[in-house]
Amino acid sequence: MAVTTTKSKHTSRRHIAVIPCRWGASRFPGKPLAMLGDKPLLWHVHQRCQEATRLDDAIVATDDPRIEETCRKLGIRCVMTGEHATGTDRVAECAQHLDADAYINVQGDEPFIDPAAIDAVSEAVAHLDTTTLAVNAYTRVTDVAAAIDHNVVKVVVSADNNALMFSRQPIPYPRGHYPAYLRQLGLYAFTAEGLEIFRKLSQGPLERAEGVEMLRFIEHSRNVRMLPVVDAGLAVDTPEDLVRAGILLEQAQASSGSSERGGGWP
Repeated sequence: MAVTTTKSKHTSRRHIAVIPCRWGASRFPGKPLAMLGDKPLLWHVHQRCQEATRLDDAIVATDDPRIEETCRKLGIRCVMTGEHATGTDRVAECAQHLDADAYINVQGDEPFIDPAAIDAVSEAVAHLDTTTLAVNAYTRVTDVAAAIDHNVVKVVVSADNNALMFSRQPIPYPRGHYPAYLRQLGLYAFTAEGLEIFRKLSQGPLERAEGVEMLRFIEHSRNVRMLPVVDAGLAVDTPEDLVRAGILLEQAQASSGSSERGGGWP
C-alpha cells in the first residue's frame, strides 16, 4: 500500500518507514493493539508516517499473527518476520526483502510522533558521510521527572553531533551544575548498508545492560549521527502512559472540533 507523498520531488531515491511491533513487551504486553481512542496504537503511528511527505511506503513488521491480522483488517501493509532481540533487528530483516535507499525505524509506541521529525531524519540520512550509518532523532528534556525516568533514554552528543553514550540513567551526572538532558526519540534512519552491518554485529554488554539498541553501533565504534528535532509527543511505555495519551487525544479532538481524522494529531 503506497503512501501518498510528493514523490515526484524524490524520484532518485526510495525511503521506507518500518514500524516494528511485538506482542510480548515486558512492561506492556499486547501494546501495539492497545486501543487509543477507537483505533489500536499501531494505527496511530502508521497515520503519522502517512502524514510525512518524504516516505514512499510505511510498513508494520511483526512476528505475531494477531498484529498481522489487525493490520490486514485496517488496510495496513504488514510483513511477518522471525523473532528478534530488538526492533532494529526486525527492521534489518525486512530490509533484506524490501528494496530501498533508506529505512526509517519508527517505534510502534509513538502515536504522536511529529511527521516533520520523520521527514527530518529521512532528509538527514540521505546526506550522511561514509563513516556514519544511521541518524537518530533527539529532543531536549524539559520535564525534570523525565530526566530520572528509566523509560526515557537519554543521550550525550559530541561537538560534531555524534552520539557518545545512551543511558536510561540521567547522563551526564549533575556534579557541578544542572546539565541539559537530551532524550533519544524512537526514530532512527538507516542506510541499507547500515542495517546490514547492524544485523551482523553482536550485542555488547552495554546494549544488553541498558536495553538500548543504538548502543550496538557505539560499542563497535560506529558513528550515530544525532539530529535535533521538535517533538512534544508521548511514548507509550506503560498502561499509565496509554491513559495519558488518551487524554491528549481527547484534548486534540476537542480543540479541532472534529474526530474525522481518527488519530487526532495534537
